[in-house]
Amino acid sequence: MRRRIDPDAGRAAVRAWQQGAGDRPTVATAVRFLLEQLATDHEGNSVEVRVPPFGATQAIEGPRHTRGTPPNVVEMDAATWLALATGALGWAEAVSDAQVAASGTRADLSGVLPIRWVA
Repeated sequence: MRRRIDPDAGRAAVRAWQQGAGDRPTVATAVRFLLEQLATDHEGNSVEVRVPPFGATQAIEGPRHTRGTPPNVVEMDAATWLALATGALGWAEAVSDAQVAASGTRADLSGVLPIRWVA
């Protein structure tokens, strides 16, 4: 996968978010970096992870989706994605609190979160 977000800038944005930065450019960079990291670590096209308005990616091995609405979709806001991806929030808690909309048989990300983003 070709990265669009420089990894150093992405890690810096995630650290800044963890320290309380909430400005749109920082959040956007952190979200996009962690989406790219998910797709890099768990290559595939069976699950689409959406974090509107900042980005979406396809990840996780399985049947490839090519047209229309994907059968496995996970959608959440930026704050929830950043908390899940960094381990500040657990998958089960986010789902039970309806912070995540997940549909499809492969839409459970508990096995791939949090993301290992510090290299």
